[in-house]
Amino acid sequence: MRFKTSLKPSSNLIDLTPLVDVIFLMLIFFIVTSDILPLKSLHIENPTLDRDSAPLTTQLLVVMDAQNVIYVGSKKAIVDLASLKSHLTEEIGHLKKQHPSINPTIVLSLDKKVEYGSFLRVFSLAQECGSKIRLVYQPSEEQGIDYF
Repeated sequence: MRFKTSLKPSSNLIDLTPLVDVIFLMLIFFIVTSDILPLKSLHIENPTLDRDSAPLTTQLLVVMDAQNVIYVGSKKAIVDLASLKSHLTEEIGHLKKQHPSINPTIVLSLDKKVEYGSFLRVFSLAQECGSKIRLVYQPSEEQGIDYF
C-alpha cells in the first residue's frame, strides 16, 4: 500500500543543529573560564576612634572578619594564621618588584568583634615582615570633620 503525502521536501528550511552546538560550546567555555565563587564583599565593622585620619592608600590589605577568617591582598585570598607570614612576605616581594622605590605598607582592617589575642597574633606577624603597619578605623560620629 502506498500512501500519498502532501508534504513536499523543501530546501528553504534552516538546520539549527550547528547553531545549537556552537551555543552549547560557548556556554561551556564561559562556565569553565569564569570564577567559580563570586567575589565576596566583606562586611567588616571597624572600631571607632575620636581621631580623624587622612585617606590611606592601600598597598597590602590584610582583613580579619568577625569569624577570624584572614583575607590577604586585593583578591582577598583566604589564608590561615600559620601561613600568614609567608603570604605577607611573598606579597611584599611582589610589590617591591613592581615598585622598587616604594616601601610597602601593610594595612590591617580587623573587625571590632575580633578577640584581642587574635589581633595581637596578626599584628606581630605583620611586624615581623618589616613593613610599615597601618590600622583601619572609623572616626567617631560625634567629632566633626574639619578640612584645612
